[in-house]
Amino acid sequence: MTPLGLIFPPDQPPERLREVARAAEEAGLDELWLWEDCFKERGIAPAAAALAWTSSLRVGIALMPVPLRNVALTAMEIATLARLFPGRFLPAVGHGVQGWMGQTGTRVDSPMTLLREQVEALQCLLHGEQVSRQGRYVTLEEVALDWPPAQVPPLLVGAQGPRTLALAGELGDGVVVDVAEHLPRAAAAVRDARAAAGREGEPDVLVFQTVALGTPAEEVAELVRARVAEGARRVAITVVTAPGGPPEPGPALLDAVPTLGRARELLAQL
Repeated sequence: MTPLGLIFPPDQPPERLREVARAAEEAGLDELWLWEDCFKERGIAPAAAALAWTSSLRVGIALMPVPLRNVALTAMEIATLARLFPGRFLPAVGHGVQGWMGQTGTRVDSPMTLLREQVEALQCLLHGEQVSRQGRYVTLEEVALDWPPAQVPPLLVGAQGPRTLALAGELGDGVVVDVAEHLPRAAAAVRDARAAAGREGEPDVLVFQTVALGTPAEEVAELVRARVAEGARRVAITVVTAPGGPPEPGPALLDAVPTLGRARELLAQL
C-alpha cells in the first residue's frame, strides 16, 4: 500500500512537533515529513527528535537545500540517522529557493552543477565508497564514512524543471513533487530519465497533496488514490485552512490527524 504521511511545515513552532509526531503515529500514519525553509527550522535536528519520540513512524526531510550544506556533513548526518533508526529516515535534497540562498551568501552560478555534484557524491559516500574529486563546487580528498548506513535510505531529489527532473531519474532514487498538478509529467520524466540511464526499477515518487481542514476521510482517500494512479509511490498531506490558504498553525494541525488516520484505514481496505 502507498504510504500516507503528514507534513509538519517549518512555519509551525518546533515545540509543537512532539505532539504532532506522536499523534501521527497513534493515528496509524506511515510517515511525517519536514523540510528546511530559511529562516525557520533545520531539518536534521527535528527529524532526529521525531524519530526518537516515536517507534515506527518514518520521518523524512523533503528537502535539504544543497547550497547551504557541505556534502560530507550531509552524508554524515544522513548516515547517522539511518544507522540510529534503520528504515525510518527518508532524506531528500534540492536547489533551495535561490533568493534565500542569495541572502545567506551561498547562491551559486550553476545550481544544476552544484546539485549534480552533491547528489553524485552523496550516493557514493552513503554506499560506503571513498570519494576523491575536484568539481566546480564539490571538492573531496579520500573521504569515506567510518559508519556508512547498513541500510541505505533512498535519496530523493526535489524537482520541477525538466533538467532537474532528469537528474532525479539519472542519479537520485526518486523525486519530490511539491505541486500535485505537476505529478503526471514529473513522474513520467523521472521514469524516462531513469530508464535512459540504464537503471532498473521504478523511481520513488513523493507528492505533496493539499487538503483543507475538515475534508472528510473518504475524500482524502480518493485524492490519495488519484495521486497513486498518476504515479505517486508516497503521498504527504499538507493541511490548510481552506484551498489555497496557508498551513493552519497550532492545534488545528492536530485536529486533522484523526481524519488522516481514518483515510489510511480506508486505503488499507482496498
